[in-house]
Amino acid sequence: MAFRPKSPPQRQVVPEMVPGLAVRLAAAAILAEIAGNGSGLDERFAPGAGPQALQGLDARDRGLVRSIVLTSLRRFGTLRLAIAAMLDKGLPRKVQSLEWTLMVGAAQILFMDVPDHAAVDLAVRATRQQPRDAAFAGLVNAVLRNIARARDEWTDLADSFADTPQWLAARWRKTYGDDKAAAIARAHRNEPTLDLTLKPGLDLEHLPEGIMLPTGSWRLTSHAPVDELAGYAEGNWWVQDAAAAIPARLIKAKSGERIADLCAAPGGKTAQLAITGAQVVALDRSAERLKRLAANLERLGLSVEIRVGDALAFEAELFDAILLDAPCSATGTIRRHPDVAWTKKAGDIASLAVVQAKMLERAALLLKSGGRLVYCTCSLEPEEGEMQIEAFLRRHPDMRRDPIQAEEIGGLSMCLTPQGELRTLPFYLDQSDPRLSGLDGFFAVRLLKS
Repeated sequence: MAFRPKSPPQRQVVPEMVPGLAVRLAAAAILAEIAGNGSGLDERFAPGAGPQALQGLDARDRGLVRSIVLTSLRRFGTLRLAIAAMLDKGLPRKVQSLEWTLMVGAAQILFMDVPDHAAVDLAVRATRQQPRDAAFAGLVNAVLRNIARARDEWTDLADSFADTPQWLAARWRKTYGDDKAAAIARAHRNEPTLDLTLKPGLDLEHLPEGIMLPTGSWRLTSHAPVDELAGYAEGNWWVQDAAAAIPARLIKAKSGERIADLCAAPGGKTAQLAITGAQVVALDRSAERLKRLAANLERLGLSVEIRVGDALAFEAELFDAILLDAPCSATGTIRRHPDVAWTKKAGDIASLAVVQAKMLERAALLLKSGGRLVYCTCSLEPEEGEMQIEAFLRRHPDMRRDPIQAEEIGGLSMCLTPQGELRTLPFYLDQSDPRLSGLDGFFAVRLLKS
């Protein structure tokens, strides 16, 4: 498409005067920080973070910004392909920031319930707000209108891996085979449901609208704000992906046992352990994240011993059981955190695996003879799961697997490896009911110390 920039308009519209414009400006700015600079999604939406425009938005508008950014990241590859197809010579070199404005507009046109004319108009206005971009408002208008005309081509894109970085697609093909890798990639395109972990003995009739999963988690079928849902203020439940709720259950915690959660924040697994009556020590190196854990436990009416510290240097009386939810690449959480796909690098996996191995060594030292160790990661990468444990067991003849049984995880035998380890994949639970769709990708193993 040939394009000759026009002179910028004499008068620019102030964002606050046009409903929805500040939201689009903030979404483009955050997308640039994440995809362009490698910032994390959650930290961009933390209090006091993000662009200045985000700070002036109310809760509803902030939610819309997040929704636009999430959609853009989930369909990042498709959006880039669509934009590139409308530009014969690519984006102007000196205004690469146009890519984020175009991506925000295209995401709304193709994958969100936003009228085409509104998405195009706000993108054009957003372009005119940027002094270096203003001359290209006509280009933005033309590109987005052409994308809207070719909607079917992009919403029904057949390439399952279009929205997956090539290095990740190659890894998953090697590990899981072409069919499973493609199913993982497709699952990451879908907006996930919210899962709740329930306190024992709750009357299901008083819960938010949802369904019980085989694993015991409650999957919501509504999309209301979490703090407005029935039972939130009473501390009857907490948000936790169904797969993430499994590892703490594998501990089989008993009342009075002394149990350590070595990477505890934000506290979902800690709460699961505490609710059994066990004496839980919750350790995390981040004091800020432990504040969130403490607040969550206070709402739930649960009490644990909270310690700030590095698990690699942690010293304490030996424990009956230990949960080690180790730092990892988090590639199993891409369906909820699509920024992970575009901010992580292949080299991160190897460096994290070194840390995980050291943490396993420390956990083994802190465990009583006869004690139980559950190691888990929210990663799809075998170096952080199966391979990590194989190497650990070779170093530790005093440790052995305690195979997980299908009945412990709701009969989901497809989630178990031949060695009795847990391996969930993002496309599991989507066969019989669309409301059951998806799990985070998790690895977990239960070990016994002789």
